[in-house]
Amino acid sequence: MYSKRVLNIFQNPQNAGGMKGANGVGKVGGTSCSDIMKIYLLIEDGIVKNASFKTFGSCAAIASTDVACELVKGKSVEDATNITGSQILEELGELPQNKIYTTILAEQTIKAAIEDYYKKLEKMQNKAE
Repeated sequence: MYSKRVLNIFQNPQNAGGMKGANGVGKVGGTSCSDIMKIYLLIEDGIVKNASFKTFGSCAAIASTDVACELVKGKSVEDATNITGSQILEELGELPQNKIYTTILAEQTIKAAIEDYYKKLEKMQNKAE
């Protein structure tokens, strides 16, 4: 059973949807579970200015991704990279044991979006040279 907090985040996500102009996009999931997470980041001057998501999956997956987006906003890229599934779980309060993996998926999705950002940045720098 989900807590009231998790259900509230699931029913009223603050960061749902895609993002035009995102310069970092990460997608994780789908192989060992049915949850698929996609996080969009807008990074300017090394700071995550905005984050949004599209998630196909359980209540826990949607809540975990929404919290992950909240946690990265305003953080440096380095600090955002260090966000863990444990921190996401702490923000959620609690999840059923069999759904805790969604917090790890959200962590991995943040890292994938930041990796995408760095690849795009490198490509732009190579073009400028």
